[in-house]
Amino acid sequence: MGRTYFVEEAIGQYLSDLSTKVKPYITGLLIGQCSPQRDYVIWAVRTPPKEEQKEDNIGPSKLSSIDEEWITTHASQVTQMLPGGLLVLGVFIIATPELLKDSQNALRRLIFSVEKSLTKRRLWKPSEEEVSDRAALQICSATKKIVCRTYDVQDPKSSAKPADWKYQTALSASWLALDCTVNVNIHIPLLATSPNHDLEKNTKNGLNRWSKQIEDSVFLINGQVKDDDTELLEGKKKLRGNTQSSTKSSDVKVLTQLSQVSSRRSTATVQVCSGSINLKGAVKCRAYVHNNKPKVKEAIQALKRDIINTLSDRCEILFEDLIINEGPHKKNFEREYHVLPQRLFVPVAGSSVMLSDYKFGDEAAGEIQERFVEMLDQSVQAEDIHIAEEINTVDICPVTDNMDDTQQKQLTKATLLLKLQQNMGVVIAAAVAVFASIFSFNYFSD
Repeated sequence: MGRTYFVEEAIGQYLSDLSTKVKPYITGLLIGQCSPQRDYVIWAVRTPPKEEQKEDNIGPSKLSSIDEEWITTHASQVTQMLPGGLLVLGVFIIATPELLKDSQNALRRLIFSVEKSLTKRRLWKPSEEEVSDRAALQICSATKKIVCRTYDVQDPKSSAKPADWKYQTALSASWLALDCTVNVNIHIPLLATSPNHDLEKNTKNGLNRWSKQIEDSVFLINGQVKDDDTELLEGKKKLRGNTQSSTKSSDVKVLTQLSQVSSRRSTATVQVCSGSINLKGAVKCRAYVHNNKPKVKEAIQALKRDIINTLSDRCEILFEDLIINEGPHKKNFEREYHVLPQRLFVPVAGSSVMLSDYKFGDEAAGEIQERFVEMLDQSVQAEDIHIAEEINTVDICPVTDNMDDTQQKQLTKATLLLKLQQNMGVVIAAAVAVFASIFSFNYFSD
């Protein structure tokens, strides 16, 4: 038996409108949430046209000309704008009857390309019981006929399976939200034996270790520890027949110093380091889950991934910005302060689920609005843009060259004791830690 996709009714109209603009085909992404019982599609987003296509007002005429890199890049950027619990569930194509005959192979390639691209960016691994089917939706521009199939992205040899596509009114009007603020304090050593200091690579490695700490943390939902297999709404009355947009929100506390893996031993290692990176501050995190008897483990997993993704995404955005403004081969780093992008949320009409994005301090509301139109085909009012956090700073700081051996040994000993007392269980850097206020990114180097 194939999977069933419950689809927001407004998507039907959106796809119908796109079908009138086919020149001669349009591709796009399907966004929603997987669950063991059923899958939910709450948004569909067309692939943004390239500049030359905008100018000529016409698209490629053959499916062989589909630009996989352009579509996978779009999927990666869209993923950065999704809160926890939401992901790219598949791809769609609207085409003329002639092109549609050969579109299934093109869709299959796109599904696996998109998944491969998104997997590379993730700092978390999918669970064994996680749904790995992704949807391939074909729509005929002439007859409006819809054919939905799925592929198992964990199996490169997977063949197409039929799936049901069912529209539902107000599908995401009353989804459940989980909110938390996580305090971050990450120390990433740069080994002296490293031939060069790739800040982005080292930061990702450090975030990888930190993500495992988040995975093992204890989560309190409204002040309580709940069993994974209990229903999130257990003991609460579910509102029936409510088609108005409303959000039921749960406050979550993340206890990073308490681990659910009691058998894991903490260790400390002394290594000679020529510098270090520090990330420190507080981040706002949010996840959404469907309201069809969701389990606690589904909700916690969605929030964990948002915590990990939001910090990783900010660092990625920052490094991209630095490369654009300073070049990829900058040498002789000195102490600098940068501003990490702030997180913002934007409501969507008819849905309780909000979209997310990041902005630098000097970005105007107009730039954010343009990005939502370009990436998500969503018009956003400036007054609806909610900044979730205060400005966070990045501190890049070098180690002074005049430090003698005695001072270096003292610093190594002090740092080791500090880390052991905190029971961090991570690699110890032989460098002093200097932190900036609010949210800091410190870089030390010789």
